[in-house]
Amino acid sequence: MIDYQPLLERWREGDLARWAEVLPAQLEAGLSAARHGDLPRWLTVLDALPDIEVSTIHLDRARVGADAAHPLDTAAQDALRSTLMGLHPWRKGPFELFGVHIDTEWRSDWKWDRLAADIAPLAGRRVLDVGCGNGYHCWRMRGAGAAEVIGIDPTPLFAVQFWALQKYLQQPQVWLLPVGVEQVPEKLQAFDTVFSMGVLYHRRSPLDHLLALRDCLRPGGELVLETLVIEGGPGATLVPEGRYARMGNVWFLPSCPTLLGWLAKLGFTDAKVVAEAATTTDEQRATPWMTFHSLANFLHPDDPRLTVEGYPAPRRAVIVANAPGG
Repeated sequence: MIDYQPLLERWREGDLARWAEVLPAQLEAGLSAARHGDLPRWLTVLDALPDIEVSTIHLDRARVGADAAHPLDTAAQDALRSTLMGLHPWRKGPFELFGVHIDTEWRSDWKWDRLAADIAPLAGRRVLDVGCGNGYHCWRMRGAGAAEVIGIDPTPLFAVQFWALQKYLQQPQVWLLPVGVEQVPEKLQAFDTVFSMGVLYHRRSPLDHLLALRDCLRPGGELVLETLVIEGGPGATLVPEGRYARMGNVWFLPSCPTLLGWLAKLGFTDAKVVAEAATTTDEQRATPWMTFHSLANFLHPDDPRLTVEGYPAPRRAVIVANAPGG
């Protein structure tokens, strides 16, 4: 079910040819059973998904999903639900397949709703989604008219979840590659829009990450950046001494003015904040599809305005900017 050959053939000529040359080796490494011990089990789940005739596909609503040509009875829905549960935890969504609601940890549709009206129209554009998880937003981008959507995320479980959904969503214009942004060829300048959502604060060098995103964009292309921020003026940045909200890989949380300054220093133009809000336990929470600890467990028990470590609680912003040269 995992077949990247159509994409490789499409990319062999044009401005993505350089990536097509190295992509087979990247795919082999990213989906290597020797490196990822659970991968054979996940692939068994993928193979066990039933064939269901699809009547309607929904890419432009909160619950991305599909309807069956012949509605599933309760037993068939239960069997599908049980199989999909074999790919737990489901973090980004929600999805609904043939009456089965995949109630993910994140209400990722809320994030989409916050930014959709303020980005350049995606119709006809080639889009890159960096750190895409299982691809929820990739399908929303396609639903908004993008001509080609490439999601990248090095987590193999997310790749298998994507292919489980792709079995029914059937979108040859949408792909998920099990790679990180550092594996994208340098100065590719091939994408009209690049999204980076929930990635920047995990980078030891945020400026290098922004440079990598800039180099993926064609001149004048649009960056859509979503990240954790703090309140404060220019120069304000939180560097947690240890963990932040129990995450060990959080390095820099800038204020919005600081982040705008970084973008200007790197040559981005027309940068602006289009959304900023505290993350709530309605947006990120444990569900039957993600039963591990979630945001409620990461906040201070006596003051939800703080993390358990005493830092300001998670606050997220969306910034849009244009690459230089357009």
